[in-house]
Amino acid sequence: MGHFSETTINLETNADNQNFRHHRSWLQPSHICRCAQPARAVHFHLMHDLFAKSEAENLERVSAAAPLAARMRPRTLDEFVGQAHILAPGKLLRRAIEADRLPSLIISGPPGSGKTTLAYVIAEMTHSEFIRLSGVESNVAEMRKVVAAAANRLRTSGRKTIVFIDEIHHFNKAQQDILLPDVESGNLRLIGATTYNPYFYVNSALVSRSLVFRLEPLTIEQLETLIDRALADSERGLGKYNVKMDADARRHLAKLSDGDARKCLNALEVGVLTTPPFGETGSHLSQSSSHKGKDAPKRVPPPGVIHFTLKVAEESIQTKAVVYDKKGDAHYDTISAFIKSMRASDEKGAIYWLAKMLHAGEDFRFIARRIVIFASEDVGLADPEALPLAIAAQHGVEFVGMPEARIPLAHATAYMCRAKKSREAYEALAAASEEIESEQTQRVPEHLKNKHFPVNPEG
Repeated sequence: MGHFSETTINLETNADNQNFRHHRSWLQPSHICRCAQPARAVHFHLMHDLFAKSEAENLERVSAAAPLAARMRPRTLDEFVGQAHILAPGKLLRRAIEADRLPSLIISGPPGSGKTTLAYVIAEMTHSEFIRLSGVESNVAEMRKVVAAAANRLRTSGRKTIVFIDEIHHFNKAQQDILLPDVESGNLRLIGATTYNPYFYVNSALVSRSLVFRLEPLTIEQLETLIDRALADSERGLGKYNVKMDADARRHLAKLSDGDARKCLNALEVGVLTTPPFGETGSHLSQSSSHKGKDAPKRVPPPGVIHFTLKVAEESIQTKAVVYDKKGDAHYDTISAFIKSMRASDEKGAIYWLAKMLHAGEDFRFIARRIVIFASEDVGLADPEALPLAIAAQHGVEFVGMPEARIPLAHATAYMCRAKKSREAYEALAAASEEIESEQTQRVPEHLKNKHFPVNPEG
């Protein structure tokens, strides 16, 4: 009876009461040791399969509900569009990924260029555990848990861990320092993504232990390739919809996405899902509105077709996504282009860069200050009226504010482009400064001294 009681406790712990009552009628002491363990093993395998199936279904539902840009993420390097300078066959990064000899990575690049996607592909190809953290939300305690789990996983199962940190530039020095020992020892592989210059915004110790790569914005042609791929893919894309997309609409969508694949694909999805098929209520007005002028005699699409016209593209993307960060590289690159265009008397180019800065929300006072500096540094003696005009423009923008401030800024920019240029004063000052720094400073000659006052007055 002692054996029977022990078996009863095991069965009650590992099965529900109904199964226990069902088996109790045939259970005898002689069968206890032989059949208790198999019953428990079968029961746990069934529960494991049940949870696995449920998890798979949940992942499938999440994937189906994700935006088009997330569903269309490349799963292999061959599906990757763009970035041939680092991912083309034979390139260093691709060879390292395919050979599974990849150290930690720091990836920089503008939004929508594929930083997160590349991290997913690397994890998939190297069969690594993938853990994603946010540089905005993650704290030190969470970081310590992730690092400890990665070290334990490598020690117990031999499986590597990739820790992907999005917006890693938001991590403070303490958070970045936590990663150093395990990155150096190989307990985990770090993939950090940032839209900033990593050499300025990421811990230099982390940068020195990582390969640093920059992703470039996608070209218009590459974005058009992504659009065609999404429209043809019935599994993850929009292939189940009968979409006819005009060439000018595709071009407009790709051009105004400004190299951002995420913006391009999500705008495509919005346009497809909100445009009724031709022949349904309300569709004729939206379809016919784009057939004006010389393009009027276009063929009408058959019923049931979603006609993605230029008008639909314009409504889908709304405003252009200008890649510009007022504290990052784009800030300095754009103001540099603005100044160099004025220096080259390229009025059209200078006005374009001015418009881009204003559209992106740049501080108009900063632009006005740069024009004042330019008037003295680059125009200088060739046109003495340039500096007073630049200062007047600075006072004017302070007085009127935006959006009217853009008018005096454009006025001053055009004047600087048309003015003659002379850097004589600037270069003379630079030469004198270099002489002072490199040579012994000279005493003031006697004939240049102030003779009206004694050198050492008494009292």
